Amino acid sequence: MPLPRATAIPALVRKALPALAVVAIAGILAACGHNYYPAKGDNKPHPGVARAHSLPIHGIDVSRHQGRIDWRAVAQAGTRFAYIKATDGGDHLDPDFRRNWDGARAAGVPRGAYHFVYWCRPAHEQVAWFAANVPAEPDALPPVLDLEWNNGSSCRHNLSRTEVLEMVRVMLAGMEAHTGKVPVIYTDINFHRDVLEGVPLDNPMWLRSVAAEPHQRYANRPFAFWQYTQTGTVPGVSGEVDRNAWFGSESDWIQFFLTGCDPRTYARLAPQGRCSPLK
Repeated sequence: MPLPRATAIPALVRKALPALAVVAIAGILAACGHNYYPAKGDNKPHPGVARAHSLPIHGIDVSRHQGRIDWRAVAQAGTRFAYIKATDGGDHLDPDFRRNWDGARAAGVPRGAYHFVYWCRPAHEQVAWFAANVPAEPDALPPVLDLEWNNGSSCRHNLSRTEVLEMVRVMLAGMEAHTGKVPVIYTDINFHRDVLEGVPLDNPMWLRSVAAEPHQRYANRPFAFWQYTQTGTVPGVSGEVDRNAWFGSESDWIQFFLTGCDPRTYARLAPQGRCSPLK
């Protein structure tokens, strides 16, 4: 994939562009244009999420369930980002994590890692496991803390809402300390309703809503990422894959990539030293 011409990169980005970002910025700009990813699809499209297709920045999230991925084909299809399953609880590493992590970077797809929380495992153990297995690389996207109930697993708990929120606080702080970036929170409708609704958060939110727009399912919670289908199709991925959309514009996305912070909270968080500076 050829690198974009320097004139294709906004002046703000040229000034702030770190050396390690060159490969990833090439991936960001490869799909610029008005035709948003015609090679991608959805095996079971839902009319309630049709607006997602009008958003310009789309990506995927993957795990071992996607099998071996052709990351070059994924990139050439216009995929702007990938979140890659890394760890669960305090002792499980996705067996395909390193292959996907390295493959996405080599293809120029900006990528981040996500951790799936086990509520029966102490928070400090989960942070330590994530840090031991996920490299803190400057050109990686902010990490993701995946907050869902462990339904259907043997990991039951009897925690109160206060105890759950304290676990979340410890894990978010630990992931931020390890990576130097404000973590993204992924969550679904049930967990948000039971635990997160009404809780003020600095973190960008990644909301699952596959039958309606997020504002119809999450009270007063703007999204940064919207997971709008689990039946997506993308060249380079065999079978179905989760598809996601970024809330904002091209420039919003590039600012997020360069600073690690949602553009809507940058002015508040940057003075706290929690965002990379835009120079």
